[in-house]
Amino acid sequence: MVEKKQLSPEVKERLKKEYLKDWRVALRKSIPVKERMKIPRQKMPERNPEERNKDFSEVNLGLRAKAAQLEASRCLDCANPQCVLGCPVRIDIPTFIKLIEKGKFIESVRKIKETNSLPAICGRVCPQESQCEAFCNLKKATGVPVAIGNLERFVADYERLQGEVYIPPSAPPTGHKVAVIGAGPAGLTVAGELVKKGHQVTVFEALHVAGGVLVYGIPEFRLPKSILEAEVDYLKKLGVEFKMNFVVGLTATLDDLREEGYEAFFIGTGAGLPNFMRVPGENLIGVYSANEYLTRVNLMRAYAFPEYDTPVFRGKRAAVIGGGNVAMDAVRTAKRLGAEEATIVYRRSRKEMPAREEEIKHAEEEGIKFHFLTAPIRYIGDEHHRVKAMECIQMKLGEPDSSGRRRPVPIPGSEFIMEVDMVVVAIGQSPNPLIPQTTPNLKVGKWGNVEVDWETMATSIEGVYAGGDIIRGGATVILAMGDGRIAAREIDKYLRSLEGK
Repeated sequence: MVEKKQLSPEVKERLKKEYLKDWRVALRKSIPVKERMKIPRQKMPERNPEERNKDFSEVNLGLRAKAAQLEASRCLDCANPQCVLGCPVRIDIPTFIKLIEKGKFIESVRKIKETNSLPAICGRVCPQESQCEAFCNLKKATGVPVAIGNLERFVADYERLQGEVYIPPSAPPTGHKVAVIGAGPAGLTVAGELVKKGHQVTVFEALHVAGGVLVYGIPEFRLPKSILEAEVDYLKKLGVEFKMNFVVGLTATLDDLREEGYEAFFIGTGAGLPNFMRVPGENLIGVYSANEYLTRVNLMRAYAFPEYDTPVFRGKRAAVIGGGNVAMDAVRTAKRLGAEEATIVYRRSRKEMPAREEEIKHAEEEGIKFHFLTAPIRYIGDEHHRVKAMECIQMKLGEPDSSGRRRPVPIPGSEFIMEVDMVVVAIGQSPNPLIPQTTPNLKVGKWGNVEVDWETMATSIEGVYAGGDIIRGGATVILAMGDGRIAAREIDKYLRSLEGK
């Protein structure tokens, strides 16, 4: 995979043009840099842990206008803004932040939407601390970056709540038809970018609602479905068509769609195939994959049973295996569904956990227990084949593996029994195999991922592009969106190259 280490000349020119505008120059002079550096980072208001761990309402409450403007004034408005380099979709971060400082909130969100159609989502679930905020020059100077994600969320919410959502005019119709397969973050991004260029875009989604992992994987307390619905509605207003309950590979193949007049395709079907440890007892009742557990609760609203007719077992002693964001989502969900003990079982230490620090902190505050350097080796069932316990072994950390984290090594003789009545396995997902299985000549890798040219997102078939978890395995929302932006750019080039042929 090719990771770009510098901004393109086009992006640099766009940033420089905004940086030199008179109002930006005046704003930079209004507060000395040293004074800006003294302003403390504004804390995101949160609900009380003892209150929030019993329901599915959102944990973070959002910044108020005055706090957002004060936070925006911490931005040094650098001539060489490294934060943009850390953003996979290359949002003009300094400009949108400085517009907040001036109180021009609607102009700010419109600036974001020039390159990101889903700001309310990204402001909530993107790992800014390892992306844009990690590159922030203020962090290099003081150790504390500008709260870029919180500011993005603020203006996106402000626009929606004010009812001032702006629908930019699309380019004249080109007559070209594009099929986007999968309505997850990558597919939604491609659709939004291409419809604005005048192409006729149809999104084919296997589920009954759009959003992909955003709707089935991320709980309501992190990403309210009303936020996602508003972002999808924005794309519909742009002109994107959605066909739900349509499984490409079963309902129709890529070749079938090509016969219907579609000229270019984007595959964004995600990584919906759960991984298991293949230890004895994984087929016992009460042992879930994280995909099934979270889909039942989030997409099918099992938390509102019997209002929504989707049962899910409400364990009293729930164990979640894994240390990523999905594991955090699952264990915090189990706590909200009434678990007296909700425990993370992770084979490495806290330091190696891949979950966002904010999610780990929230879990700790909500009473989640953690068993570090521990791994299950078998699940034990009762006479009804329902899980009642699991045998675990303690681990120690050895040499680093390919991920750069120290490899866990079992400690002989350290086995012990943990009583549980529900287990959720959250150790990763693999790419969805359906389209590769039904599309001859589509090249796939060792792990079932669709292979692409990382500069263009082009697959082995002309006119077919891919992005997101189907090429990466389980990754982040914003990386999927970055893939989508690259693919949209290249699909537009491809379609225009067909003209006159």
